[in-house]
Amino acid sequence: MTPVRTDRSGSRRRAGIRRGSTWLAGASALALLASACSSSSSGKSAPAGGTSSGSKSSTTSAPIKIGVSVSLSGDFSADGVATEQGYKTWAAYQNAHGGILGRQIQLTFLSDGSSPTQVVTNYQKLITSDKVDFVLGPYSTLLTRPASVIANRYSYVMLEGIGGGPSVFQAGLKNVFDVSASATFQMITFAKWLAATSKPQPVAYATMDDPFIKPTTDGARNYLTKRGFQSAVYKVYPLETTDYTSIASAIVASGAKIVVLGTMPPDGDAFIQSFIQKRYNPQMLIEASGPDQGATFVKAVGANNTEGIMVPNTWYPGSTFYQNADMVAQYLKMYGGKAANISADVAEAFSAGQVLAQAVTHNKSLDNSKLQSYLHSNATFKSVQGPVHFAADGENAGATPYVFQWQKGQLVPVLPTGAGGTKPIEANRPNWGTTSGS
Repeated sequence: MTPVRTDRSGSRRRAGIRRGSTWLAGASALALLASACSSSSSGKSAPAGGTSSGSKSSTTSAPIKIGVSVSLSGDFSADGVATEQGYKTWAAYQNAHGGILGRQIQLTFLSDGSSPTQVVTNYQKLITSDKVDFVLGPYSTLLTRPASVIANRYSYVMLEGIGGGPSVFQAGLKNVFDVSASATFQMITFAKWLAATSKPQPVAYATMDDPFIKPTTDGARNYLTKRGFQSAVYKVYPLETTDYTSIASAIVASGAKIVVLGTMPPDGDAFIQSFIQKRYNPQMLIEASGPDQGATFVKAVGANNTEGIMVPNTWYPGSTFYQNADMVAQYLKMYGGKAANISADVAEAFSAGQVLAQAVTHNKSLDNSKLQSYLHSNATFKSVQGPVHFAADGENAGATPYVFQWQKGQLVPVLPTGAGGTKPIEANRPNWGTTSGS
């Protein structure tokens, strides 16, 4: 198992890791293979505002043009490559099955270098110069927030799957829609299961003050608090923190049997190491990210200490959700490799395309205003990540993130119960073993 990336907020980037919505590593920088949806910016298209007219009516054979800014260099480059692959995989699959409204999809990509300034320039160009019919979102909250503002200025909808921090939705824009589980919903599947299967009891929380990670922790805490689960400890620590001893000691002193950590590596590893040293054995432990780091996580905490630890994720290759098997097959056809190494970025980007196709097909129109109205109509869409149902602020209120758990040396899906391929959950993790034996 290779490392995953951990943070899509962009506020605390570490090479090769990201917020826990990726099954395995962010795809390596493979040379992108040619596909049916190669970049282009030529030809006539809809005017600013994206209203179909003239040659872009639903009866024309001209391609439907979709613009995307992707991070092919800079901090987010590995994720940017995977995001581009996801969009290309979707377009190739959709084109092979009739396109949208009987018209082929043509993608235009511009690289933003992981820069909030460049992403603004890119979307302005895509809309005003390239005159694309639709835009899809970039990678990360850091880039999605300014990109959605530009799209809104020109009355374009921005469907996206990889920018779920609260700042995207708190702007009050009505044009941005996240098809993935946003930060607030990342641990909701765990919280719902806990509330349904356990009596209310104290829970210990610790979280970094990160614009994506903290809302992930707070989402679970708010849900559980409303159902009688008191906070034995609630500690928020600055991003620059390097010594977690006092926070870990407070959790240990609380004696809470349930611990929720809003951490990224190596923070979570340090907490676990401290718990081991203090012989503190919570029955249940979930981290926002880190346990899905595979061999890196095992080495940090010891193979005998992974058992029962949980982590949320939005997708995995064995999912039985809509078109997932088709997406995996299309991706492997285009890029090779193994299903287990497909980044969740691919699924998140693919999902945005799926929802766009369903909505435009329903409307029988390329009009962005009609698209926005329909996405706000309480309609439910299908995706490789599960149901998509947009709340008023554009978050996916229908999201049902998976929860994975270490069991006998393997990270396996355990929640939601009844989902395809999930294993029975271990409700009580065993006492810590030794720290050796990675």
